[in-house]
Amino acid sequence: MLNQDFKEAYNQFYINNDNEWRLMSAKAKAAHIFEVCKNLKPKKVLEVGAGDGSILHFLNEAHFGEELYAVEIAESGVDQIRNRNLERLVDVQQFDGYTLPFPDKSFDLIVLSHVLEHVEHERILLRELKRVANYIVIEVPKDYRYGVDHRMAHFLNYGHINMYTPTLLRFLLKSESLEVVKDMTSLTDPKTVEYNIYVNLKQSKSLFKTAKIHLEYWVKKVFGEILGKKKQEQYANAYTVLVKSSDHEVSIF
Repeated sequence: MLNQDFKEAYNQFYINNDNEWRLMSAKAKAAHIFEVCKNLKPKKVLEVGAGDGSILHFLNEAHFGEELYAVEIAESGVDQIRNRNLERLVDVQQFDGYTLPFPDKSFDLIVLSHVLEHVEHERILLRELKRVANYIVIEVPKDYRYGVDHRMAHFLNYGHINMYTPTLLRFLLKSESLEVVKDMTSLTDPKTVEYNIYVNLKQSKSLFKTAKIHLEYWVKKVFGEILGKKKQEQYANAYTVLVKSSDHEVSIF
């Protein structure tokens, strides 16, 4: 069960929250889901930790899945999702953060986007996801990169209590007998970075700062394409992976 302090911290999170920012971020996250799942045709899709339903909005808009379901720990998030009146949304429920109120293998696909970094006991949640779905798509931010020691307070302020690299996440998933089907890395779009800096952080706008944002994006993108996957993973802002239960359970000890 979710630690009560965690539950209270998130319960009112989606009241008066920045909907424009969340939709901007969710559009990119949904695009990553579509990319790694493009060979799947899921009928029943469950989003775990669905927030205010911003990703569900884009899944619904793209007709991704015939039936959409959602669970969320925050009451305010559940209310926001219901208020969206999404035509493919069958049900949304509040849950305790770990126990999914569904029978085994109820879903074709579970979406867990930018949730795992917030989870106190991530292995418990992963085992529950594996119980109720055939496939799971997971996206995490790549907080662990250059300068991380100076940004720890920033990550904690956002509720990030776990950090991953693509390799560390793959190892965690493999140790839970989850097999990678497809994965990808991504860089944050410059326009999203601009919004975060100028609107969220309220920094003064300047041509130099804007040019630096765009230059950094294109340098990382071009060098990543030239130097290959490992360099792309080093530069990435997020890692997205589609997994399924492995035919071979990992034996430890």
